[in-house]
Amino acid sequence: MSLNLLALVTDDLERCSTVLDAWQEAGVSGVTMLGAVGGRYASTHDDLPLMVSLRAMLGSSQTPNHIVFALIDDESVLERATRAAIDIVGDFQARNSGIMFVVPVARAWGVRKTPRQTHQAQRDQQHKDEWN
Repeated sequence: MSLNLLALVTDDLERCSTVLDAWQEAGVSGVTMLGAVGGRYASTHDDLPLMVSLRAMLGSSQTPNHIVFALIDDESVLERATRAAIDIVGDFQARNSGIMFVVPVARAWGVRKTPRQTHQAQRDQQHKDEWN
């Protein structure tokens, strides 16, 4: 079993919501969403403490970024989720389209396989068996 962290950073809340729906449809069982401001904004404001609170970020004049991430232990789910995000956002080369990345996770605690993931894995295996 390989475990990967799929992350999306965007300032477009509507697009983020659409990607989250697509990830769920792709078999991603859970996500975590965080608010953030970019480093350029933080470096131009001397009055910000090192650890900025969400309330301070949302009260700023800059549009907050949304960081969404999910731990995925199924390569086919990861492939469907990344493809779905690219279908929605594009190739991420356009200015202000956001970023998406995948990071291999060596170890994690508290991550459980959900019934949906188990069912999806069984369906994927069945499709592979039918083609072989």
